[in-house]
Amino acid sequence: METKTYSVSGMTCAHCVGSVSSEVGQIPGVTGVAVDLASGAVTVTSDRPVDDAAVRAAVDEAGYELVS
Repeated sequence: METKTYSVSGMTCAHCVGSVSSEVGQIPGVTGVAVDLASGAVTVTSDRPVDDAAVRAAVDEAGYELVS
């Protein structure tokens, strides 16, 4: 199992959390997504390493920005 936490900006409500969770959850290998709205932390659990570019693309697709 791999776990990595990312910072996402622009999320303000439960709908934001759902959008990010849904998009990131579609990445091949991802087995779980936990979003902390207050801090903007998105923790991704996967059965193999996930490419950061794929996470960035999924967050962008949801309408938010991955913070470097």
